[in-house]
Amino acid sequence: MAESQSQSQDKASGGKLYVVGIGPGSVEQLTLKARDVILNADYILGNSTYLDQMESLLGTQEVIRSFMGKEVERARKAVELAKTANVVMLSGGDTNVYGMAGIVMEVAEHENLDVDIEILPGVTAILAGASILGAPVVTDFAVISLSDLLTPWEVIEKRLHMAADADFVIGLYNPKSRKRQSNFARAIEIIRKYKADSVPVGLVKNAMRGEGEDQIVTTLGEVMASEDWVDMSTVILVGNGDSRTWKSPKKDLIITPRGYHKKYDY
Repeated sequence: MAESQSQSQDKASGGKLYVVGIGPGSVEQLTLKARDVILNADYILGNSTYLDQMESLLGTQEVIRSFMGKEVERARKAVELAKTANVVMLSGGDTNVYGMAGIVMEVAEHENLDVDIEILPGVTAILAGASILGAPVVTDFAVISLSDLLTPWEVIEKRLHMAADADFVIGLYNPKSRKRQSNFARAIEIIRKYKADSVPVGLVKNAMRGEGEDQIVTTLGEVMASEDWVDMSTVILVGNGDSRTWKSPKKDLIITPRGYHKKYDY
């Protein structure tokens, strides 16, 4: 396949590392530039799950598979290879939202390497889920991961209190895993201290991944009835005090007004 002009220049100058957000995990949701750099890479590194999602774009590239928990080693390998080659590091969702951009930059900084790094954004879960639920975000929002693998629960808990008290729309990532069964329930308990039980809550599983996509629209007071449905592929969106449910002709949706109704007559 013919190389783009920018990538031909990259090889001439030594190499480049692209940290690519692949969005929800379907090729259709990639940016055009992300697709281009994946197709023209010399090496592609990533978690096996992300590599499998991009399988249709893999051909002549050398693929280096990795697994959860090996992020530091993966980042080191990518930075080293980028000294002389065009390298793509795949990251689920957006590279800056719990993605690989941070650890790649930290490794390059720590080793003081002169490597050209470009971060390419992708659609993150809160935005993919929001598009399926209608318009639940629209205004100020906070995104909080419930995984305490890298962040102490005490810190997560403080952030939940503050975001709920400020009445942000809240997106919850990584709600439940086999080893973390209680964090989702604890988070909902905290949020209910500040928000009314009538506040709409949307749950989306496998957002924009095609097969397996599903959603539930409920309320803060009733969301725990869906607890067994929640897993690591689920993103939860908790509305604010102005959010409401719209029972549209096709399905239940969530609308969070931005404030136009207070200024304009429509």
